[in-house]
Amino acid sequence: MGGVRWGRPESSSSMKLFLLMVPLVLVAGLVSVLGPNPSSWLFSANAPVLYLEGSVTSSSSTSSGAVTVTNPSEVKQREGLVVVAVENRGGEKVISDDTDFNHSSTPPFSVQAIQTPQQPNKDEQNVSQLWANVTGVNESYLPPERPKLQRKFSILDRTEAGLRQARAAIREARNGNQTQDIDYVPVGPMYNNANAFHRSYLEMEKQFKVFVYEEGEPPVFHNGPCKSIYSMEGNFIHAIEMNDQFRTRDPEEAHVFFLPFSVAMLVQFVYVRDSHDFGPIKKTVTDYVNVIGGRYPYWNRSLGADHFYLACHDWGPETSRSIPNLNKNSIRVLCNANTSEGFKPSKDVSFPEINLQTGSINGFIGGPSASRRPLLAFFAGGLHGPIRPVLLEHWENKDEDIQVHKYLPKGVSYYEMLRKSKFCLCPSGYEVASPRVVEAIYTGCVPVLISDHYVPPFNDVLNWKSFSVEVSVKDIPRLKEILLSISPRQYIRMQRRVGQVRRHFEVHSPPKRYDVFHMILHSVWLRRLNFRVHDDQ
Repeated sequence: MGGVRWGRPESSSSMKLFLLMVPLVLVAGLVSVLGPNPSSWLFSANAPVLYLEGSVTSSSSTSSGAVTVTNPSEVKQREGLVVVAVENRGGEKVISDDTDFNHSSTPPFSVQAIQTPQQPNKDEQNVSQLWANVTGVNESYLPPERPKLQRKFSILDRTEAGLRQARAAIREARNGNQTQDIDYVPVGPMYNNANAFHRSYLEMEKQFKVFVYEEGEPPVFHNGPCKSIYSMEGNFIHAIEMNDQFRTRDPEEAHVFFLPFSVAMLVQFVYVRDSHDFGPIKKTVTDYVNVIGGRYPYWNRSLGADHFYLACHDWGPETSRSIPNLNKNSIRVLCNANTSEGFKPSKDVSFPEINLQTGSINGFIGGPSASRRPLLAFFAGGLHGPIRPVLLEHWENKDEDIQVHKYLPKGVSYYEMLRKSKFCLCPSGYEVASPRVVEAIYTGCVPVLISDHYVPPFNDVLNWKSFSVEVSVKDIPRLKEILLSISPRQYIRMQRRVGQVRRHFEVHSPPKRYDVFHMILHSVWLRRLNFRVHDDQ
């Protein structure tokens, strides 16, 4: 017959092939629908921590500002990522705690990595069982691995990574061996922790960068006095703007940002004399911050926390109140370091008031040894503020051993009197700071700080009790008793230490390592180590 005949062998083979393909198609469809669930992965990263006022504070902004997690149970979700904040217990600590640098040791919050095991869900297990029934192969189902998304690290991320390495190096140095240095190795009781300070200083030299805003015109901006009681304002502005090691022209690589205005110049050129109106100064500072905040993203990114200004004028603290974030968040480098007026040692920097009458320290450095100082104590100065009248009331022309004068007799040299004295009295005037502290150190005289609420310069590094005497105002009547209670042997040690710490108060042009310029920078560096900046962008 001419018809086509379907044979049995061919029909049986096609049917087997069809029955094998149907389950495979079903399995493939189920796998595509019920594949690995990406929601079981958690993203974790270091949380931005803004360390202010000795504790973690919340900072937020309508712009892309710094974000600080303050609640350990708070969970923030952003763009599908989950960040869980937990309290830091035994993890990374801020550097400047009470053991080495005189700051609060309140631990910040950080973010810990959270691991969640990948378990196949119920539908995946059903697919696995179906596959085993069809193929006869009994093996557990393994979902295909998905490629992990690599997070791009910004310049800010790399900057913060460098700071983390510096913190680790400083912590390791606390109880380690001394690091060699061709110029100077800090050692002795004059330091809270000499090894930690030395390592921190070297880390600063290795990576610290300061961006100086170029906006503003002299004489108020990029300028300052260099031959007066406020000389450190002009000296620092000039030194940082001429510096090639720490100043950077690229704001992206900066750790901190300097606002280059001089409060002394604001008072001279903006304030209306005898007007008692601080408004023009506040408006000038406010306008300046608004300008740099509009031209650059950095002020809004950290709400001013990585910005600093420097002022030796008595109105330095008041100037910061022009802008809430300048006062609350920024690093204020002040001579007038008065805790009763809002100075916060954990955030702000105390630096010395130095009266450079000639613009140089030449001729003011040095003095005789302890055995060649016949006077017990000396002071000469006007009746400024509430403390000096008390001092003169009790000691002016009352004791040959304690020479206290409102005005020096004609022909008597002020600096020669400092060099003849064992102790030099440094009472506060209208404000807590006094240039007499540095004058005493320059001439090898042990300073006696007579003040309340004063934070001495560089107290984050220096142990002032080892080379100075602190007397409260209420103890002024007991002044001689207090000084005589210091044994000759103890005094010799203190006087020798004064000579050793002197390098940290010397002004040089150009600056020298470990001098006052570098010590100011180091104090700012320490404050920058105390917080992390986070960019939401």
